[in-house]
Amino acid sequence: QVQLVESGGGLVQPGGSLRLSCAASGSIFRASTMGWYRQAPGKERELVARITSGGSTKYADSVKGRFTISRDNAKNTVYLQMNSLSPEDTAVYYCNAALTFTTAEYWGQGTQVTVSS
Repeated sequence: QVQLVESGGGLVQPGGSLRLSCAASGSIFRASTMGWYRQAPGKERELVARITSGGSTKYADSVKGRFTISRDNAKNTVYLQMNSLSPEDTAVYYCNAALTFTTAEYWGQGTQVTVSS
């Protein structure tokens, strides 16, 4: 059974920073592309950033230069460092694991990020 547990969300003022963490149980982490997605009220879920097992990264245009995704294979954990946050970043952020060469993917329960003064 694979479980993804996010943490680090919360309320932050515009211009502030947060770091999200996603800890993965099970044995798939090193063989998975790990991603962060977000869903704002009334909007579809969208990709924020992802990182392959080899460390290649991809970012949504809206977060380039502000967010950084990283992974620690020894800790089975993926991170999302978010800087210069704006109210438009307010959403529930979800961790995703996509097992390489398969169609299997897993989702965390989500963590709320609210950017407001």
